[in-house]
Amino acid sequence: MKSVVTKRAKTLTEYMRIWFKGILDPLATFFNRLGIAPNTMTILGLLMNIGAAYLLSQGQMFWGGLLVLVGGPFDALDGTMARLRGEASDFGAFVDSVTDRYSELFILGGLSFYYTQQGDWLTVMACYVAAAGSVMVSYTKARADSLHFDANIGILTRVERYLVLAPLLLFNLPIIAIWVVAVFANVTALQRIWKVRRQARG
Repeated sequence: MKSVVTKRAKTLTEYMRIWFKGILDPLATFFNRLGIAPNTMTILGLLMNIGAAYLLSQGQMFWGGLLVLVGGPFDALDGTMARLRGEASDFGAFVDSVTDRYSELFILGGLSFYYTQQGDWLTVMACYVAAAGSVMVSYTKARADSLHFDANIGILTRVERYLVLAPLLLFNLPIIAIWVVAVFANVTALQRIWKVRRQARG
C-alpha cells in the first residue's frame, strides 16, 4: 500500500493557532518566565476539566461551563510554551492528546451522571454516543497517521467540540450541546473513514 501525500486544507484548529498566535505567544512567554513547565499547564487544564465534570454532575451547568471555558486555552498554551522553550517533543504531544481525551470523557461522564440521577435515559445514551464519537474522531486520525494517510477533515474536531460545549453549558443548554456532539462527532469520524478509504483505493 502506498503512502498518500496530498496538499490539504488546514483544519479549524490550525487556523485558530495562526489567528491567536499574537495572544498565545505573549501568554506562553509570561508563564515560561514564571518557571511553569508546559506539562504543568497540561495537568492544570485536565484538573480544571475534572472540576468542571464534578460541577456538571451536580447540575451546576453555568459554573461547570465556565471552568470548561477557562480550561480550554490551556490546550493551546502548553504546546506554545514548549515550542518557545525549544522543548517541543513527540512525548509532549502524546501527553497533550491523551489529556484532551480524558478531559472530554470526564466532562461527558459528569453530564451522564447528572442525567442518570434525573432518570433521563435518552440523554444518558446521548452522552455515551457523544463520548464514543469524540474518541473515534481522535482514533481515526491517529490510526490514519500511523498508516501514512491524511485524515485531517471533519466538521466537529476538538476545537469545534469545545466551541459547542463551553457556550451552551454557560447558557444552560447542556442537552443541545450533548446531542450536537453526539451526532456531529460521529459524522466527523465517518468523514475521516471515508477519506482514508478513498486514499487507500487510489
